[in-house]
Amino acid sequence: MLYALSPVQIIEVKNLFKKFGSFTANDDLTFDVKQGEIFGFLGANGAGKTTAIKILCGLSKPTSGEVKVAGFDVYTQTENIKKNIGYMSQKFSLYEDLTVTENIRFYAGIYGISRKEIKERTNILVEKLHLESVKDTLIKSLPLGWKQKLAFSVAIFHEPKIVFLDEPTSGVDPITRRQFWEMIYEAANNDMTVFVTTHYLDEAEYCNRVSIMVDGRIDALDSPKNLKEKYNAENMNEVFLKLARK
Repeated sequence: MLYALSPVQIIEVKNLFKKFGSFTANDDLTFDVKQGEIFGFLGANGAGKTTAIKILCGLSKPTSGEVKVAGFDVYTQTENIKKNIGYMSQKFSLYEDLTVTENIRFYAGIYGISRKEIKERTNILVEKLHLESVKDTLIKSLPLGWKQKLAFSVAIFHEPKIVFLDEPTSGVDPITRRQFWEMIYEAANNDMTVFVTTHYLDEAEYCNRVSIMVDGRIDALDSPKNLKEKYNAENMNEVFLKLARK
């Protein structure tokens, strides 16, 4: 069940343009994301989602526009942004030739967490994910669902203000998808903002709000309930198809 949102804006985007030569990847994007919100960022392949996410993560600069993430400017404070976010890529983002515990300790060390705290929190995480029996097993030997849940846990191990998830449940079974979303809800309940892309339109129903990009623009942005009412649709898949085929 979704909950009341904080009034604090953790992401602020105004008139964002990103151009590559004559091609406009992001066309005048304006939106905000609130603290503790689960924000769905939807769109067909090539709609401009990945370009926008790179800008929000401090990996690319806009051609023009105003963008702040966790209170920091994407033009001048990218290092501050990177310290306050977590990121989980579409493809598995841990090291296959390291064990479960080695991966956790490696990423925790990158974020400057002390050795004592890493040890304590690693034990807690391994127990929480029920990985005690495989904690010294190489990642490449684990099922995809276990890998994805571990990757998410590692992405938020340093307790960032925002976590970006790029199609995190792609390829996993329905039970694992449900468990993954329970982890997302837990993070949001702890005031962490979750910015998620997905091609599973039923997952859009789990978000507080959803934006839908078409050809570099945001064509719709509202709660799933309001979008379904506006477009006279039974589900988010119908909403998406009406916008994409417009």
